[in-house]
Amino acid sequence: MFETFFEDIKKYDTIIIHRHKNPDGDALGSQTGLRYLIEDNFPGKKVFCVGDEAGRYAFMEGSVMDEVEDEAYNGALAIVLDTSGANLVSDQRFKSAARTARVDHHLFLEQICDDEVQDATFESCCGMIAFFAREQGLKLSKRSATALYTGMVTDSGRFRYDSTTSRTFELASFLTAEKIDTNELYRNLYAEDFASVKRKALFVNKIRFSEHGVAYIYNTAKEVEELGIGTFAVSRGMVGVMGDIKGVDIWVNFTEAPEGVLCEIRSGRYNVCPIAISYGGGGHEKACGATVPDKDKAMELLEDLDHMLAKEELDATELEIENGINAIRKKVESGQMSREEADKIFSGLRKEADRLWEEHKKEIGTKD
Repeated sequence: MFETFFEDIKKYDTIIIHRHKNPDGDALGSQTGLRYLIEDNFPGKKVFCVGDEAGRYAFMEGSVMDEVEDEAYNGALAIVLDTSGANLVSDQRFKSAARTARVDHHLFLEQICDDEVQDATFESCCGMIAFFAREQGLKLSKRSATALYTGMVTDSGRFRYDSTTSRTFELASFLTAEKIDTNELYRNLYAEDFASVKRKALFVNKIRFSEHGVAYIYNTAKEVEELGIGTFAVSRGMVGVMGDIKGVDIWVNFTEAPEGVLCEIRSGRYNVCPIAISYGGGGHEKACGATVPDKDKAMELLEDLDHMLAKEELDATELEIENGINAIRKKVESGQMSREEADKIFSGLRKEADRLWEEHKKEIGTKD
């Protein structure tokens, strides 16, 4: 999978590593982790990391980006990590490099580099880089392992998301063999001061629900300014406050920003990425996002999520009815129930199914 990618790394003396804007732990972890991996195994190469500021991940070693002149891209290899679309890359100068390569674990949207290593079965881009290191038998230092482990932890939701597989734990074991200080890492990632806890409570109090139970928060530009924290810290940082509410299967955090309304979409059960893609975004099946022009468009997106949830509920009800019918048929066949009794129950189930379907058509404005 990484053969061409590895040959590119061996070939070029100058390597410039990019990742997506507003970096999360996986973007920074894969970027710095790969840098250290290359430096540890090819000490004669010049390796740079570029992009916007690290934000809440500034505690990570190597999170301060390099200042790179345009001329550095002449004859260089540019590597793009953890990014599904060209417009999301922080620092568009990657296009001017002599050769480009990408490693990404998002759903494929478009080809943006000469060499593409894409696999959406990985929980994180850091997991892909760790796999690369193990596959190629590369020397792994503690600083590289710590960076890669950080991204695996954050993008897997502390190994809770269903993208987590046995391979995830195998690679985590491979990384932690380097004696990572996981206690310090988790303190940096998840410990909060009291002011942060109070701030999170403000967002909890703002949670609202669509007709069919999509949880959402809408943050205005004025509210973000009054909070005195970054837009990304509100958008990406607070979407999780809705994630553990019992009975909530889809949730979205809307945040007004200079470039539009940021929409962070999550689900614990359903593939919501097609809706994000339909609004110009992307990501993973159950964790994705988009940026829309204004609040009206954001509410359209919310309505689409609500319609999706309504259909999923209808499909689940239809399945329950079908299972009920099959159970009754088995009782009739075994003599546990008379055909007359079964016909009465069937009639009631059919009426209920017709009623639910008519209600659904009215809600979403469909026709036969």
